[in-house]
Amino acid sequence: MSHTTYNLLWAEAQTVLDEATKIDVEQQSAKPTKDRDYARRIVGTLYLQYIRAVNMLDQCYDQIAQPQKRMLIRKLLDASIGRMLELKHELVNIDLSEYSYFDDVMVERQILPQEAEIRVPTYFRREREKEIKERRQTIDRIMRELGFYEDDATGIIMTEMKATRLIQTHERARQGRLRAQFMKEIRSLKDKIKAEPKEEELEEGARKAALKIQKIWRGYITRRKIRKRVVEEMLLIGMLPGAYTSVAERTRAEEVKEDRRRLQEVRQAEYESALVTIRDDIKKHRGPAMMEEMGDEVRAWFMGYKGQTGKFPDLPTEEAGGSALIFSRQGQAESERSKSTAPSSKESKRGGKGKKSVKEKEEVKKRPEDEEDLGFKMSGSAFLADLMVAGADYEEKWKNLDESKNPAQNYYDDMIRKDKTAEVEAELRKIVDEQLRAELEALQAALDRDRARKGKKAKKAAKKKGRRGGKKGKKKKEKDLTPDRTTESLFEELVTNGIIKKYPEVSITSFVGERSYANHELRVKGHDPPPSLGDIRQVILEYCIMPLGSPQVHKNSPIVRSVLIAGPQGSGKRLLINAICTETGATLFDLSPANIVGKYPGKSGLVMLLHLVSKVSRLLQPSVIYIDTAEKTFMKKVPKTDKTDPKRLKKDLAKLIKGIGPEDQVIVIGTTRLPWECDQKLLQQAYHKMILIPRPDYASLSLLWTEQLFQYAGLSRQFNTSSLARLADGYTVGSILAAIKDVLTCKRVLQLRMHQLTHAEIINVLCKREPVYKEEEEEFLTWFTKTPIGRRKQKALEMEAEKIKELESAQP
Repeated sequence: MSHTTYNLLWAEAQTVLDEATKIDVEQQSAKPTKDRDYARRIVGTLYLQYIRAVNMLDQCYDQIAQPQKRMLIRKLLDASIGRMLELKHELVNIDLSEYSYFDDVMVERQILPQEAEIRVPTYFRREREKEIKERRQTIDRIMRELGFYEDDATGIIMTEMKATRLIQTHERARQGRLRAQFMKEIRSLKDKIKAEPKEEELEEGARKAALKIQKIWRGYITRRKIRKRVVEEMLLIGMLPGAYTSVAERTRAEEVKEDRRRLQEVRQAEYESALVTIRDDIKKHRGPAMMEEMGDEVRAWFMGYKGQTGKFPDLPTEEAGGSALIFSRQGQAESERSKSTAPSSKESKRGGKGKKSVKEKEEVKKRPEDEEDLGFKMSGSAFLADLMVAGADYEEKWKNLDESKNPAQNYYDDMIRKDKTAEVEAELRKIVDEQLRAELEALQAALDRDRARKGKKAKKAAKKKGRRGGKKGKKKKEKDLTPDRTTESLFEELVTNGIIKKYPEVSITSFVGERSYANHELRVKGHDPPPSLGDIRQVILEYCIMPLGSPQVHKNSPIVRSVLIAGPQGSGKRLLINAICTETGATLFDLSPANIVGKYPGKSGLVMLLHLVSKVSRLLQPSVIYIDTAEKTFMKKVPKTDKTDPKRLKKDLAKLIKGIGPEDQVIVIGTTRLPWECDQKLLQQAYHKMILIPRPDYASLSLLWTEQLFQYAGLSRQFNTSSLARLADGYTVGSILAAIKDVLTCKRVLQLRMHQLTHAEIINVLCKREPVYKEEEEEFLTWFTKTPIGRRKQKALEMEAEKIKELESAQP
């Protein structure tokens, strides 16, 4: 894709943002509404629009090479992510559920389900790739020194060529053994060995044999062509999944992307160099003239002020803005004067409205605490102003810019000069103000001598007031138990004790599952359907990955300090933890009861452990604090067989979570498969969000079987995965993946072309594993209805049922 293509994509994203911000601003000033369906449609529309903008802006930021464009796109991208997360929390309050469905809005806006799913921004990891790699290498080095890895320092130095030949030799031998075994099995399948025919029979049947061979061969060739044509047609219309064997096009596309990313680095380096060069040039050649102009301007104001009042004014302090504050005040005064010249009739109308609003406010204050009766009102946003400012910047600078003369996407010199001129002017103004303060002091002293007055006391009193005000903002700092330790030593200690762990790198897309396509209609009919695996993936993105990946977003968006992921064994809880860490490049701290047993013993040791985790997690943010079997921390009665002291963090876990602030890219994530076996009140105090992973539905199972099986080249594209999805109902994703791994061994994969896979092979292995029984599923659902969001939902459903009964009873 070319530079023009990404410019057009940016323009499309900006159009979506302009539409969304326009609706957003209108809703900020709109009156509260009691119609929840209307509120859901408005907020849902904005939510989907911001998701579309985020996905498009991410592509632009990843591939556009011009550095000044990328700076503005980054602001738009962060602000869009933050606003999207704010709207997500609004939707939770409207739907009383962590999951929202917008089928009606998507049909109305013609938005595809794929467009409504968030993609993880590439800059979360790409801009920290070197840091993440070095951190993983450090963990490997420490683990190797501790003896957890095999010692590969044999003292033998092997060249790359020798190593390649050794690998080739062993690989060819392995393939030869497999091929020999394969051919042996084929020969054993032959039931008969045809006896050699006699010469007389050969002569008589030579012509018939030739005709027969010709007939069979032509039929085979024709059938193969027809099958190929049918498969190509089905692939074209999307009725069959595509083959995963050819990766040449994907490789080429990735190479093009990497080339553009390398160009980004070159253009960024040129831009940063130009910032310094142009700034120095402006300061050298235009600096003296600028200082003289500013000095003359302020001196003129001094003399004018003295002519009107008979005394010299006080120059504002540097903290207040210096002499720049004087002219900004003059601008404000002029704007106020222009407003005051409006017709008196309009003033009276405005005054009437103002009085009415005061009365309305007084009435609201007099009302009892019935805020819920007012209905839904869109709350304020910390990102909307940034979106509007960045949008105006785009309209002013980039929308109509002709870039035909800049095909190489170099930086624009005039834009840098404009920004640096303002920066140099602000810097020189401070110097000018210091000189003017000295002049003003001398003039004032001369004026005081003439009038025999002294004005030093007032100045001293003003200074004292400033000093007193500066002492009020001080806060007590937390006591640092390791003030003399470096971050590297603390990191090494936690790795040595197994608190910081290395995790396998997996993408969030590895958590395979379809989005719900029928839940919207079920909710309209009054039902409360469970989410699908695709909905779980979306919520994990919104609560864990998107806020954790960007410090700007995390600081201003609604904070989620802790999340509890509950689900049966094999449902993918640990996969989600690894995916969160991978997508954000986070450091993983394992505070599971089984992992901290025997480490940092005693009360003082526990205090030190929590201090180290709290301190290092902030130094190496983003960080994920992981707690497996989270229910054990709050168990009412510990079994005698459990020797792990699971209640060790019972009192301190809530304090650790509460100490996470908006500026800390840290999140606590717990996993459990028995959430009902503990004190629910303490569990809910510790974990602010609770996510239940249900058993996979038919759509998710069908997608899972399709993606997992069709990655093997020898498998027929017409293999029926729908029947497997029906037969596997009730089994978790982990059980299905394990069954596929057991069946499709290396030997079986080599036999796929000659001996196609059957459903019985997989089902026979799958049946040996435990499914999720109905009793266990009901226990999970019962527990979830007792969570805070579950109780709110049940209460709302009961109130709606009561209203329906009242309406029915009121009818004659």
